[in-house]
Amino acid sequence: MSKSSVAEPLRVGGQAVMEGVMMRSPNSFAVAVRRSNGKIVVREAPWRPLLGGWRFLRWPFVRGAVVLLESMANGISALNFSAKIAMEDMQEQEREEKAKERTQQEQGDAQDTEREAGATEQESSEPSDWAIWGTVIFALALGIAMFVALPHMAVWLGSKLLGRELTVEEISFHVIEGVVKMAIFLGYLGLISLMKDVRRVFMYHGAEHQSIYAFEAGQALVVESARQHKPLHPRCGTTFLIMVIALSILIFSLAFPALIYLVGKPTGIAWLDNIIYILIKLPLLFPIAGLAYEFQRFTSRYLDRWWAKALAWPGMFVQRLTTRPPTDDQLEVALASLHKALWRERVGVNEETKNQVQVETFDSFEQLVQSLKLAA
Repeated sequence: MSKSSVAEPLRVGGQAVMEGVMMRSPNSFAVAVRRSNGKIVVREAPWRPLLGGWRFLRWPFVRGAVVLLESMANGISALNFSAKIAMEDMQEQEREEKAKERTQQEQGDAQDTEREAGATEQESSEPSDWAIWGTVIFALALGIAMFVALPHMAVWLGSKLLGRELTVEEISFHVIEGVVKMAIFLGYLGLISLMKDVRRVFMYHGAEHQSIYAFEAGQALVVESARQHKPLHPRCGTTFLIMVIALSILIFSLAFPALIYLVGKPTGIAWLDNIIYILIKLPLLFPIAGLAYEFQRFTSRYLDRWWAKALAWPGMFVQRLTTRPPTDDQLEVALASLHKALWRERVGVNEETKNQVQVETFDSFEQLVQSLKLAA
């Protein structure tokens, strides 16, 4: 058999969401969420590339930026679905509590009854897509401010106050900026990890990794198999972000001295020039993401070599902040999402199924697995 005829292993990836996990395979996008009553809700749809099927968008060093955009779209969709399920559960619990209160009252005041009904009707409304996208855009803007603008201005203003103003022509500027970015990133992760709900998301993050490990090892996709693996994975998005920070030091150290040498300083006014430099950094993040993606894929293939382990170590270490050992119930949810994504790979995408979106509720993980066996 020729080398070209050997099929590449099927790649799957995922993301933790509120009380659930999203999994994506080449042809499927699946989200599984655990409801408060213990049931598992699964949404599955055929995967369609965000920017169309143009072949050049999948070229090495180009696909990384495209994958980044697609991952953001995946995350938005998955978080939207999980948030709606969580809101439905909260509303159901509130309705049950109100019903209990009404049954305990010997006589009700008509005005109170009317007020309760009005409150229930108001609370049952779901956020619009515009509200969700507005929140996402705000979060992206906050991320750019925290991890691009703030580190840059902190290095420039801090060095100026210390009497040795650093400029973007100097390598030391970008090295220190990278250190500041890392400090902000680690501080942010440390703070949010103190929140109970975020810690549960981190547990689902670990469940996602362990489930993917079981699949990559060719094991049965059951809790017992996934439990054997560690919750740290070399292709994690956390590791990717660490690589982006590291590569940004290198790219910015090369790009800005060359740019200023060729065209000079934009205005000669220090504060305005630095704002322009920040704006220049934004489009540079896309080729940096492309390089980081290829670098991550490369190192993940050779983790049995000492040098690959050394390169992957920083990202794997930081994952200790973003993952937690999951419970068996959480592993079931991650495996349910993976099972559903792989089901699409078996049945394929055709004219009948290309626009098919399924939302199903299962009483248990075993029921979901059995239903997929019957549907295959």
